[in-house]
Amino acid sequence: RFPDTAPPKGLDWDMWLGPRPKRPYKDNISLYKFRWWDNYSSQMANWGVHYCDAMRWMLAEQAPVSISAHGGRFALDDDRTIPDTMEVIFEMPSGVLLIFGQYEANGGPALIDGEVEFRGTLGNLYAGTSGEAGYKIVPSRAGQFQDSGSNIEPHEGKRIDGDLTVQHIRNFLDCVKTRRRPNCDMETGHRSTTFALLANIALATKTRIQWDPKKERAINNRRANKLLHYEYRKPWKLG
Repeated sequence: RFPDTAPPKGLDWDMWLGPRPKRPYKDNISLYKFRWWDNYSSQMANWGVHYCDAMRWMLAEQAPVSISAHGGRFALDDDRTIPDTMEVIFEMPSGVLLIFGQYEANGGPALIDGEVEFRGTLGNLYAGTSGEAGYKIVPSRAGQFQDSGSNIEPHEGKRIDGDLTVQHIRNFLDCVKTRRRPNCDMETGHRSTTFALLANIALATKTRIQWDPKKERAINNRRANKLLHYEYRKPWKLG
């Protein structure tokens, strides 16, 4: 745990806090470690948004219709205000279930063959969201007492060449010049970030949120809707 202290020279702490409530500086909040504080982020909004973005893209889904979350602090005793363990289930309009897990109470990898897993009736697909790991298709069969045979062949795909961060930046700069739509535009970021924020709200309210993707409101859940926004600290305001 870290004590309150003076911010480092050159850091405008008041500006860094922005519209959030005024509070003393701690070395384990700024700059990178804000991800472990619910007032500023969370691991769901830190890493989870990247995975949800990739899976949303691969599934061609815009938004969930229900969100359930469970978790808490079970192993780590530090200043964090977010869970060290969390499981979230997003139900998509198509009926697909998207499951995100955060396991900071254990440092082992969740998946051996990738960062995300897709389970289908013919097999499983394992992939890395950064493109560095490529992907792997492992045959499987639906049912409980299925035979060991498979309708598909195993397959492995190569990683994408080049630095993906550089490629994203290049695409954005090219679109600034051409006025074309970038691969990841503002709406894409909004849609993927919505997954993360709704997961945190579901955990905070301990409710299963039924979500209206068009109105972007929870159905018959005042507590959840109240957390969609927060009061800005003066003189900050949403223009």
